[in-house]
Amino acid sequence: MTTTEVAGFAERIRIETQQAHADTENSVFVTELLDGKLDAAAHAALIAQTWFVYDVLERIGHTYTDDPIVGPFLSPELLRTSALEADLEFLLGARWRDGLAPLQATIAYVDRLQQVAAVSPEAFLAHHYLRYMGDLSGGQIIRRMLERAYGYDRDGLRFYIFDEIPKTKPFKDSYRAKLDAAPLDGTQQQRVIDEANLVFGLNGALFADLAADLDRYRTQV
Repeated sequence: MTTTEVAGFAERIRIETQQAHADTENSVFVTELLDGKLDAAAHAALIAQTWFVYDVLERIGHTYTDDPIVGPFLSPELLRTSALEADLEFLLGARWRDGLAPLQATIAYVDRLQQVAAVSPEAFLAHHYLRYMGDLSGGQIIRRMLERAYGYDRDGLRFYIFDEIPKTKPFKDSYRAKLDAAPLDGTQQQRVIDEANLVFGLNGALFADLAADLDRYRTQV
């Protein structure tokens, strides 16, 4: 019996993106950051590049409010742009926008959102799923590790804090149920999965770009 026959759509996405997910998780930049081997500027750089992505993702999301595929997933509790901006103000100061520039991998990521996710509900759903479900899952582990490594409390970590979702498991279960119930045929489901694998690659490229400055960020012993 095939995976398609035995698993719901949410489980299919998880299974068919496992390798891409693992490849992204093994990023040198992320590993060293979470181990506390990089300085606080590395965390600020990651948050800054993440802001470019969410700024575009969430503006596009507003255009899908009435879309039968995407609309049910657009929970305001998930929105991260304002939290990222609060983190950047804490980390970089009130003029954090001055001199902020996207890396080449971030530009490619944003271009994919603007050129594909903005016109394809299936593609947008893939981006939405990977970002927010990741924030509610692995993001919570990252938050705790950053707390230990850099002494942050709330300020600097607001991106990972969902005040309006006090219990993440029921929310994630509901999200997965919506995926299983989404009005997608087999071809559309495959488009979501293919785009999800591509998004993992975009994230991996972003981490690789950040790693190009690794020596700059390494803490001095």
